[in-house]
Amino acid sequence: MCTRFIVVVSTLYLALSVASLKADWINLTGAETAPNIAEIYILDDHVKLVLEIFVRDLETFEELIPDDWLKDINAERPGLAERIHIFSSQKFQFVTETGEKLTAKINLVEPRLRKDRQSPFAGMINPITRQPVPEAPADKRVLYVELLFPFSEKPKTLTIIPPLDDEGRALVSIGFIAFHKSVPVIDFRYLGAAAELALNWEDPWYSKFDNPNLKRHHKDALMSFLYIEPYEVRHEILIRVRDVEEWIKFDFQDQEFIEIEELEPVKEKIGKFLLSKNKVKIDGIEFEPILDRINFVKVGVTGIQLMEKPERLETSSAIVGVIITYITKGMPQQVSVDWELFTDQVQSVPATSIDPAGPLLSQVTPEDNVHTWNNFLKTYTLPTVESVVVDPKDLYFKLPVGTLLCVLALFLIFSSIKTRHQAKRNIYPQIGVAIVIVIVAVVLYIFPVAIVSITRPSITVASLSEEEAHALAKTLLKNIYRAFDFRDEEHVYDKLALTVSGDLLTEVYLQNRKSLAIQKAGGAQAKIKEVDVLGVKVDPLENSKLGYVFTTKWTASGSVGHWGHVHIRKNLYEAILKVEAKDEVWKITGLELLDEKRIEPGAELVK
Repeated sequence: MCTRFIVVVSTLYLALSVASLKADWINLTGAETAPNIAEIYILDDHVKLVLEIFVRDLETFEELIPDDWLKDINAERPGLAERIHIFSSQKFQFVTETGEKLTAKINLVEPRLRKDRQSPFAGMINPITRQPVPEAPADKRVLYVELLFPFSEKPKTLTIIPPLDDEGRALVSIGFIAFHKSVPVIDFRYLGAAAELALNWEDPWYSKFDNPNLKRHHKDALMSFLYIEPYEVRHEILIRVRDVEEWIKFDFQDQEFIEIEELEPVKEKIGKFLLSKNKVKIDGIEFEPILDRINFVKVGVTGIQLMEKPERLETSSAIVGVIITYITKGMPQQVSVDWELFTDQVQSVPATSIDPAGPLLSQVTPEDNVHTWNNFLKTYTLPTVESVVVDPKDLYFKLPVGTLLCVLALFLIFSSIKTRHQAKRNIYPQIGVAIVIVIVAVVLYIFPVAIVSITRPSITVASLSEEEAHALAKTLLKNIYRAFDFRDEEHVYDKLALTVSGDLLTEVYLQNRKSLAIQKAGGAQAKIKEVDVLGVKVDPLENSKLGYVFTTKWTASGSVGHWGHVHIRKNLYEAILKVEAKDEVWKITGLELLDEKRIEPGAELVK
């Protein structure tokens, strides 16, 4: 039972650790769902063009259709080589700065179903353009084509020209993405006309289109993020290996590539270097930095992505994500970063501070290099974990000492009355005294001078109502999740002990240490933002004076933020909790998980 409880308190954290490998930037242009898709890869000696041609637009690309796809072949139809020459010189063209049109060679042609690039915002209104975000065609059939355009000398520019009409506009809707070597030059955009791309062969990161609308979201080579959270400040840095070479010498086997066996030494050097740079002060005090995590990341079409497995990397595109943590006692009033790292090309670094109210964007430059966050959270309440004390009325009878003495006196008086009545003696004086004692007892009960507590017998303990059980379950569950917000292991254990008891406490604590090990290996520490109890059924717990069995259902919503992005998860749980009074405090002593599933944030649930 204890083991199953661990699943509940750790599943959401681990799910977020895995989910956070990919950031949540979403392209709202809808270009990735265009009927036709072009992926362009500009490499050292050729351009590779990958096309997914919508089945209804095949006529525009008819030169690429194999002969055996046609029922009636026109006798005048040119041969394949001539058709490809026509296609690359008149239809889809790559033109160098000298006016040379690159000639294509066909590598692969076959029918396929289009790759699923479905946007979760498809059909919704783009808040910028106020137009619906396009959806992918329902018909998934495409002609998949790979073409190679060789060149002997590296061009300085390439003009990419899709099939155009007489007015210079694309004949069909084409969504495209372009890479210079391994660097994405743009996110998915529409190729609606000719587009000129300036190629920086020394550093492809700085290759760019002349059209300012054709660019990628993550365009900066060096970025700083300052996360301010209760009990922790994190300074997160994205930096290219190429830029770090301004200050660190790497003895690479090949200056153009980082081999797999060189990845760990590179991370170690960069981590050690950054621990001594960009000093962070919290409330005016320079705290000791902790190198929390360091990983190679990639800039992908959905944003920053953690490199899932080691691979050979190009030096020009290799990016390292570094997370440096500072443990605090609560919420600071001011945090500042003295940014030191600039290069000839990087003279302005985006510096973003993120607190519970959201992000605040700024820049640091050599002339203004201190990034400062000030606490303007007027209504923010610091989250904490507190014991849930059992209502004393559920544990004790509380009576005034004077009233108890009067009850004792009444007992003696009644014994005297009984004796005198049996002896046929006058009992009226004793009755008068008894009346006086009763009056005094009532007065002392209403206006007590001293109170004494008497333990309730089990039979007199009242049952919890469903409303009381609902509130109690929510508080206890929130306490458990909240305990994981603390970063010091001793604090985590102490906070858990306020809510969890017995073997369960040890099991949960040990599981938390395993979770932390996973996070150190590249995951991310999640924050549970909300716990919502959907329903509770209450039954008495056998062999327990003050214990209950809660059959309950709840949701836990969590988020994790890194490098300026937030990823959200929401899980639904159904479980049986054992809740008992231990040392006058309500604690969870056991739990059996009945059901657990992932749900979409914002989905309506039946309580």
